[in-house]
Amino acid sequence: MTDVAVPITTRKDWMSDQEVRWCPGCGDYSILAAVQFLMPELEVARENTVFVSGIGCAARFPYYMNTYGIHTIHGRAPAIATGLAMARPDLDVWVIGGDGDMLSIGGNHLIHALRRNVNITILMFNNQIYGLTKGQYSPTSEAGKVTKSTPFGSIESPFNPISLALGAEATFVARTHDMDRKHMMEVFRRAHDHSGSAFVEIYQNCNVFNDGAFETLTGKGVREDMLIPLVHGEPITFGAEQEKGVILDTDGRLRIVLVADVGADRILVHDEANDRGLGFMLSRLSRGPQDPTPVGVFRAVDVREHPEHPEYCAAVTAQIAAAQERNGPGNRRDLLHSGAIWTVD
Repeated sequence: MTDVAVPITTRKDWMSDQEVRWCPGCGDYSILAAVQFLMPELEVARENTVFVSGIGCAARFPYYMNTYGIHTIHGRAPAIATGLAMARPDLDVWVIGGDGDMLSIGGNHLIHALRRNVNITILMFNNQIYGLTKGQYSPTSEAGKVTKSTPFGSIESPFNPISLALGAEATFVARTHDMDRKHMMEVFRRAHDHSGSAFVEIYQNCNVFNDGAFETLTGKGVREDMLIPLVHGEPITFGAEQEKGVILDTDGRLRIVLVADVGADRILVHDEANDRGLGFMLSRLSRGPQDPTPVGVFRAVDVREHPEHPEYCAAVTAQIAAAQERNGPGNRRDLLHSGAIWTVD
């Protein structure tokens, strides 16, 4: 970043002049608003901010941000964002995509961006359906889902995006939902401030092709009993009176219990820096929106304390600098004429 002071901005400064064109009532509107409200608080410059997207409803996002933006091709946003982050480490690079875009054709690009720990912030909108192409099942659609492409019901087991990101060893993994702007903003802030790959799953309602998919979790009257907030260093409890909690049972599994039945000292204390699988166990606690489901930060690893997880762009830059110090600046002609060469007449 430059040493020039960042001007004070408001949400309006981050809103582009483009008409926002999603279906009325779409959850994407609330995610967009959360990001636009957050950006002034991050004290970053618009000219140093880039939103990269793939294909799908969510991928329209860059048009609505008054920043630089790239609307790429289907599933390739993490790969293109990786190149951008490598070439311009001074930029804030955000990646926007849906569950179909990122977990189907883009699955490999996503997991390798996470595995490499590239310094990008990935927001994945999960509505468990293909919205732009009009309602086919997606990699996160539940088994038995009847859609235009699964008229007899899907027979596939859906991806668990949080488990997938943790399995790829992403150093920051979180979940939020489109019905809570405050929670979204705090999670997005944490993701942005993280050095390395940050992955955020956002439960997002598609009111046309999959309306109410998360209503059993995010509905105003059920949130306290169905959403399990993860707060670092605090017991994992939920419910109107915090009467329910999560324990690590003697068989090595996490279970939801009544605090009064086991005692407060048995309740598991959340440790987002735990590198031994706690986040993964929490990601498997729920089988779907019918079960109480954790939200918040599952894992946040400080790369400065974990040399086995270096931030990719910085590591490559250091590697090149070390090679140049040993061998001097590279010579393109020598490189092109090294090894086996041939002349074409």
